[in-house]
Amino acid sequence: MTGVLEGEVALVAGATRASGRAIAVALGALGATVYVTGRSTRAGRSEMDRPETIEQTAAAVDSAGGAGIAVRVDHSVPAEVAALAGRIDAEQGRLDVLVDSVWGGDMFTEWGRTIWEHDLDRGLRLLHQGVDTHLITSHHALPLLIRRPGGVVVEMTDGKAIDGDYRDSVYYDLVKASVIRLAQAQAVELRPHGGVAVAVTPGWLRSERMLDEFGVSEHNWRDGTARDPHFCASESPHYVGRGVAALAADPGAARFSGQTLSSADLAAAYGVTDADGTRPDFPRYFAEVMAPGHPAGDADYR
Repeated sequence: MTGVLEGEVALVAGATRASGRAIAVALGALGATVYVTGRSTRAGRSEMDRPETIEQTAAAVDSAGGAGIAVRVDHSVPAEVAALAGRIDAEQGRLDVLVDSVWGGDMFTEWGRTIWEHDLDRGLRLLHQGVDTHLITSHHALPLLIRRPGGVVVEMTDGKAIDGDYRDSVYYDLVKASVIRLAQAQAVELRPHGGVAVAVTPGWLRSERMLDEFGVSEHNWRDGTARDPHFCASESPHYVGRGVAALAADPGAARFSGQTLSSADLAAAYGVTDADGTRPDFPRYFAEVMAPGHPAGDADYR
């Protein structure tokens, strides 16, 4: 599939790290020009205070074979997103793929607290970071995307269902369910323009922050099972990155429009693998092993 997206333009909003970065790199590997946005740059970090930067992501896109363009954007500020859309229009005249991976809500989530216990200001900030940003980005980017039929929108979320298991925080749950519903709504609104919208969820993601939390690197990540044996079923960001890139390159992607797809679903559809050559299926692992309280073991889930 090398070069299949050559000449096409993608925007990955929230591409500083984790899934966003991996998706941007995978799109670059297929030849796309990728605008990568976020708030952490060489000049300064966002309130997340992480070392990863959008410039690093753009360089990784270049190394993969695409063209990475880093733009510092706070997607909660409409004027900044409008300026971004205007720049893409002026420089490229088109937008073929929009991936909205904006998040930045971890520091505001108070896990296990009821709605009356959770700090209200922090909860509302979480909603602003996780929902308003996606609405703002779609409002300004979609007029450019619908100029050509075949545009693809990917809304990154956590979990596949709106009415599924409660995510242990009312605000977090609202964010992730809202993003799924947004993808469904956009699927309807894009259909007359030949566009596609899906929601995508990774499994237990070995993001940079998660690796730090477990005190491991991607090279020795299995050592993290000493802390939590179920970490054996985790996956690297490359897994969902490759899946989303394959979806973006699929001329028949409309068959998935309006759906919520896991990284395992994308792997099954497109034959992609994680960096280690396996195909983790965390949703099935969670349902069959973790939820019932069975002993950890991923032998039948890769």
